[in-house]
Amino acid sequence: MQKKRVILNQEGIILVTATSVVEGKIMKEGNDQKEIFNPSHLEQTVGKLSFSPKEVIGEAEKAAHAAQKEWAVKTGQQKSQILYKIADEITDHAEEIAALASKEMGKPITEMKGEVQRAVQLFKYYAAEGVRPDGDTIPSSAPDVLQYAKRVPLGVVGVITPWNFPVAIPVWKIAPAIICGNAVIWKPAENSTLTAFKMMEIFKKAELPDGLVNLVIGKGREVGQQLMDKAAINGLSFTGSTEVGSKVAETCASRNIKFQTEMGGKNSAIVLKDADVEKTASVLLSGALRSAGQKCTATSRIIVEKEAMEDLKEALRAEMANIHMAPADDTKAYLGPVASQEQYDKVSDYRRMAKKDGKVVAEGDQWNEEGYYISPLIVEDIDTNHALWKEEVFGPIIVLMPAQDVKEAVAMCNDTVFGLSASVFTNNLSEAHYFLDYTKAGMVRVNQETAGVEYQSPFGGMKASSSHTREQGQAALDFYSETKTYAINYAWGQ
Repeated sequence: MQKKRVILNQEGIILVTATSVVEGKIMKEGNDQKEIFNPSHLEQTVGKLSFSPKEVIGEAEKAAHAAQKEWAVKTGQQKSQILYKIADEITDHAEEIAALASKEMGKPITEMKGEVQRAVQLFKYYAAEGVRPDGDTIPSSAPDVLQYAKRVPLGVVGVITPWNFPVAIPVWKIAPAIICGNAVIWKPAENSTLTAFKMMEIFKKAELPDGLVNLVIGKGREVGQQLMDKAAINGLSFTGSTEVGSKVAETCASRNIKFQTEMGGKNSAIVLKDADVEKTASVLLSGALRSAGQKCTATSRIIVEKEAMEDLKEALRAEMANIHMAPADDTKAYLGPVASQEQYDKVSDYRRMAKKDGKVVAEGDQWNEEGYYISPLIVEDIDTNHALWKEEVFGPIIVLMPAQDVKEAVAMCNDTVFGLSASVFTNNLSEAHYFLDYTKAGMVRVNQETAGVEYQSPFGGMKASSSHTREQGQAALDFYSETKTYAINYAWGQ
């Protein structure tokens, strides 16, 4: 890519100007632009993005199809070498990627560095898949016939990514897509666009062929809609809201395009009476409050067997007192700001609702500097028909609820349209297995937080949380490829 003009803001921070990148070329800046402010320090401008019109999809589509034809015929080893190069480039630029992403969307720098390292792991994992044996030999009922099946690329796939994991989520879509032989048209969320633009620089440094990954920056109702409705794509992977995800599913189904949607969650952690409450409290708050609760797998409901309730509340209060809220660039920050004005307004409404309708169990200190800071809150005495119990908050607010026993706790856990992640804390093997067997969630965990799944494992949910496919691990390879069956009569003409 050609070099961009670098500008510094008043704090001496390099301003990034992000535009669409198609066929390896940075597109011309348009008049429709938006400044991005640091959620930790609202007086700081991090950069600006330039929105492309919907016609950029046609250009990206053309570039992707041309690049995919050449990429698909490369050997698995050749593809792997490029993915390993990308992993090396991310490692070499990890500090600057993490710093930019942290400034753009407010995730504490220590967490953001971990996310960048996850991207390295993902690229290496999928690079190794390039030389793994693939396919099946199938016995034929006829003599002298060789029959086999193998996975082949879809072609060109669309990838629509959210802002809450600006590095990891795009990578866990793009890496398996390209190792399977596909090309990608990538539409990131607005307040992860500067980071996306930086990742395109990384891909260029690693000599990823031009046009194999094309970045389209635009408004969702224009560029995203065009990608979904009109683009000549063979698959679409989406992570975002349930409302938009449902439209993605409907549109792709009507076009007979393979799709996957990862959407909302309302995740419960169950604490049974035999749990070590002090150890459990620390894990619960990590699952609920890291990234300011802006994870689809974050714990937003804690269901407690009655005998353990008072001890757990005391343990949660003690842990909450140690929560350090600070700007995202503070290496000691446990909790930073939420990502945007929109997030701040929405989560603040839920917080006011929680204090009005519930009873406060524990509350964190408020950071008083200019930024999108929301103090963490745990409440009880909330009705199970209340919005705080039913809806995804996506912020640092937790509802505490008592249960008679494990069976009632699991029933309460399942009382949601979502089914992404859930956990139980217990030393009772029988009750742990009851939870594992009867909880309606795609990811169930014992003595672990609801947030966080290892990259080699399938990621996804049940009910309204996900479509019928999974991400990460081997499951991602299944999505980004399709099965082709071959039969050869090798005795023909004898």
